[in-house]
Amino acid sequence: MPDGNAALLSPLAPQPDWGTLQRYACTITVADFERLLQQVYVPDGSWRQWICLTPTQATITPHQGAAPIILPLAPSGSATKSPPRFWKERSQRPPQPGKPLAGLRIAIDPGHLGGSFAKMEARWFQIGHSRPVEEGEMTLIVAKLLKQRLEAMGAEVWLTRTKNGATTPLRPGKLRNAAASSLQEEGVPLSSTRLEFEAERLFYRVGEIRNRARLVNSVIRPDLVVCLHFNAEEWGNPARPTLTDKNHLHLLLSGDMSGNELLHEDERYTMLVKLLGGTHHEELGASEAVARSLATVTGLPPFTYHSANAIPASSNPYLWVRNLLANRLFECPVVYCEPYVMNSRPVFNRIQLGDYLGRRNVGGVSEPSIYREYADAVAQGLADYYGGAAN
Repeated sequence: MPDGNAALLSPLAPQPDWGTLQRYACTITVADFERLLQQVYVPDGSWRQWICLTPTQATITPHQGAAPIILPLAPSGSATKSPPRFWKERSQRPPQPGKPLAGLRIAIDPGHLGGSFAKMEARWFQIGHSRPVEEGEMTLIVAKLLKQRLEAMGAEVWLTRTKNGATTPLRPGKLRNAAASSLQEEGVPLSSTRLEFEAERLFYRVGEIRNRARLVNSVIRPDLVVCLHFNAEEWGNPARPTLTDKNHLHLLLSGDMSGNELLHEDERYTMLVKLLGGTHHEELGASEAVARSLATVTGLPPFTYHSANAIPASSNPYLWVRNLLANRLFECPVVYCEPYVMNSRPVFNRIQLGDYLGRRNVGGVSEPSIYREYADAVAQGLADYYGGAAN
């Protein structure tokens, strides 16, 4: 592992412009700054290596040898200024009768790429001659249905992708040097097979997400991003995938960075942009409402993390905090959905029926299209949150 004091960027990351943090001068108190660092963003306390807090300022170290960033802090809650941001809080957008989402700008991010890239990104499986289960295709179906429902409630809605495939012009063949650097940082011996695999990973999991973040932050500039995913349990041999009885639901909020992740200068910077931008409160409120709606409609139990890479977001067992590239790079609040286990038997059976109107018999149970159930539940959760009274 490189020296923790060295300047280090994560793969494909641009050099942060640390001077932009001065925009957030006096927008937060030291108590709120420390609470968010310790309870949400870096609960292991490793932020102290890079950030020193006093009652009047935060001293932030970009990297060894760089001049520190001195950020003035507000002396009290009543003295805080509004942080500069392109998104509006719920309280800034009063709903209209019959249009609970009027004036709300929403970007829907259908997870993964699908199509010809589905096997590369390991979001595809097939049992015998069944309909293939392809997460990128499935999230796009849900996204298009959700767009219709949100627009009917008054929202302006964009999709980060409207078809299967990549939005980034990058391709694995152009990422071999970056892949070699990434593997060297991890201490992984180079081989042609490992290099090809890493170049592909950087393409679909890093380059693609960074391009979607560029679209969100610089072009769409929404009040909220809804990230749509389906979950999965290990299905073993891709040539002979197995089904499971497990089926569950959870949502993810940005945070829970580790000391190793903070070694990357860009990750420290984007974490601070999320924290200082004040996204967590809105992210938590919207995610609570959507989780409640999804749990009610699907009847799914909460997924529980037993690893160190996630922490509970609140007393709600469906909400977890985890450091993912997407929910970290999007500078507005994010509702990141992970319902249904694609290789669970009941979900697999519903996927085989495709999208349809009304209800059909699935294993003796009358069920709607899984895609419409998903879209309806998310839409209702957002209507409940944004159409209700502000806190």
